[in-house]
Amino acid sequence: MVELNNNKLVFSFSDIHKNAVCQIDFQRTLRIPDDNREYPLPPGLGSFPLEHVEDHSGQLPSSWSTHGGVLLPMYQAEAMWLKFSSKSGYPFAVKVAAGKINAVTGEPWRNDLVKQPQDYVVVPRQEWLDGFCVQKGLVRQFVAMPLGQGYTAEEQISGTAEHGGLQIVVYPMKREHYLHLQMRARSLATDNMPDIRSCSASKSADTLGLAPGGLMRQKIYEDYYGHNVWDLNLSNRCFIHIFNSKQWMVATGKQAPGKPPTASDYTDCGLPWFDYYDDSQNALGGAKKLTGLDSVAAKSVKLGNKPYAANHSIKQPTVISISSGSNQISDGEW
Repeated sequence: MVELNNNKLVFSFSDIHKNAVCQIDFQRTLRIPDDNREYPLPPGLGSFPLEHVEDHSGQLPSSWSTHGGVLLPMYQAEAMWLKFSSKSGYPFAVKVAAGKINAVTGEPWRNDLVKQPQDYVVVPRQEWLDGFCVQKGLVRQFVAMPLGQGYTAEEQISGTAEHGGLQIVVYPMKREHYLHLQMRARSLATDNMPDIRSCSASKSADTLGLAPGGLMRQKIYEDYYGHNVWDLNLSNRCFIHIFNSKQWMVATGKQAPGKPPTASDYTDCGLPWFDYYDDSQNALGGAKKLTGLDSVAAKSVKLGNKPYAANHSIKQPTVISISSGSNQISDGEW
């Protein structure tokens, strides 16, 4: 079952276990400079608002109503990151696609889990996903761009501007493997994990998809549990359709949140960025298909378009180093 609760998607599998609940939060954030420098993690500036597609079907393309899911508003060239949580620590395999292009491998969407190359992230070990996995330890930030102009990952890889938005599928760990974890007396609770990246801050053809933006230091972790622990017979899927701010107002009658600050404005105020360290886990290598994509800035140059504003490099930011919580599960064999 997939529910919308307080602007979070909640994927629950009560038939397996009462603890099998995964939450996904879509965080507003700074658009980091797209200058081929590597940047630390930007902050979370609060959740994007979400609305059920079925509540506004009269204002939406028919394909959106067919797929269902939720609506999310973004400004052109605005950035986002995904925050994953499992309060009980129940493990999940989560697949994320932008316009039906897998954000980890760059391959076309498949409903099943692929072992090699791994095309999913493991929650709660993977706490965040900020972009497309282009190199080992590096992602290119998720940035909203209009379909039909050649910027999105979907258009650059498939050659078409058909889907846009996001698609997410969540698979739970098999019950017997989870019970084995409990028998080993490893604490899985993450209720007390601090929200370490939070920071206070101030119907149409031009729907939005996600394009690769600036480079950010982030590892996408290998599945150390093993592919066989995931229950491939049970999954919940949700489509996330992205509207620009004007379309959001027409469809929902609500104002989109104000534009986030620029990276320069945020940094000039002395507010922190984040570096996350966890040497206990192996990281996936970058996907060749994603490594070869043009970033928004590079594509603008190729198309002869005016560069997007507020993309200049920033001075050395204040960086807070954070590490994985001590209550995370240790590695094990299955």
